[in-house]
Amino acid sequence: MTHSPITDAEMERRWTVARGVMEELGLDVLVMQAREDWMGGYVRWFTDIPAGNGYPRTVLFYRDAPMTVVEMGAFGTDRMLDGDPVHRGVGRMLGTPSFVSIDYTIPYDTDLALQDLAEKGAARAGLLAPGALPHSLMRGLEEAGLDLVDATGALDAVKAVKSEEERKLIAEIALLQDKVFAEVCDFIRPGLTDRDVAAHAEAVGRRLGSDQGIFLGMSAELGSPSRFMGRHFQTRELQAGDHMSLLTEINGPGGLYLEIARTMVLGKADDFLLEAFANVKAAQDHTLSLMKPGAQPAEIAAAHDAWMQARGLPPETRLYAHGQGCEMVERPLIRRDETMPIAENMHFAVHPGYDDGRVFAVICDNYLIGPDGPGECLHKTEKRIFET
Repeated sequence: MTHSPITDAEMERRWTVARGVMEELGLDVLVMQAREDWMGGYVRWFTDIPAGNGYPRTVLFYRDAPMTVVEMGAFGTDRMLDGDPVHRGVGRMLGTPSFVSIDYTIPYDTDLALQDLAEKGAARAGLLAPGALPHSLMRGLEEAGLDLVDATGALDAVKAVKSEEERKLIAEIALLQDKVFAEVCDFIRPGLTDRDVAAHAEAVGRRLGSDQGIFLGMSAELGSPSRFMGRHFQTRELQAGDHMSLLTEINGPGGLYLEIARTMVLGKADDFLLEAFANVKAAQDHTLSLMKPGAQPAEIAAAHDAWMQARGLPPETRLYAHGQGCEMVERPLIRRDETMPIAENMHFAVHPGYDDGRVFAVICDNYLIGPDGPGECLHKTEKRIFET
């Protein structure tokens, strides 16, 4: 079995709501593919097994038949399944040794998928994130004469609303991330590199039940911004008096993602850093006050920019709040181009911030939307600058 699997009941719920979408759109099959775990959540949401390591995993979810999965395997792999406890809901596993780094092998996955679609008699296919599907797969589907429909928005609308089981897992993962941050606070000290700190956070997360995620942070002297940077840039050695902002964006049981960010100081924070953190904490509170069921994200984003500018702070140019689940980032986004309204039982990360060249001010926490707006913060880590 997979690590911390979703229950059979939750898998059945997901398949039922997906088939409801297919019924409304008149679809025979949903077609999806992923190559990694961070933002390949359609594949995980349907199968509870992520793609990884850049290997394509194509899922064909039929309205009236078990799923077919095409993934890395030996030539000729063709397994018929019946009630397999690992590949739940899957009736057929097809495999081929194809690699996105070896151009001539890329169509191999497409050929197997088209073979299965033809054998099942699929005529009308719903595509999930078609703009991200490989060119070879899209071309193959078009040349096969299938009636293709973009089903992404309709599926996203049901996927964004979290079930009771998902909500319980989300609360557990928030506490897992709190423990990671607490252990980092105990670990961080002068003489370590930023990479040492990030590696410790990753080790703690994996020990506590995380499969995957990112750890962004780079230390700096007070008076210079401590920006979110990846492992390739985490080479600086921490000195007494430095500060470091760390984003821990990892999944946990069930493969669901949350994220937390705080700033640590190896000594005492100066007034400028404390004021900057107070600004983003207040900005977070302001956005949360607007996130009620039925609210339009574009209006919230505009209100946030107005709030920031009224206080002499810059408007947002990043993505500062968004849904999360099997994807690190999923709809709705809180920004000007989002059309999906907020609904009860959606799950959000809210992380306003700004970089003025002297400080990178940031805060990040997760919330579930209740009938009247966000519930209590899922993270229990104090909202403050941590001085060690």
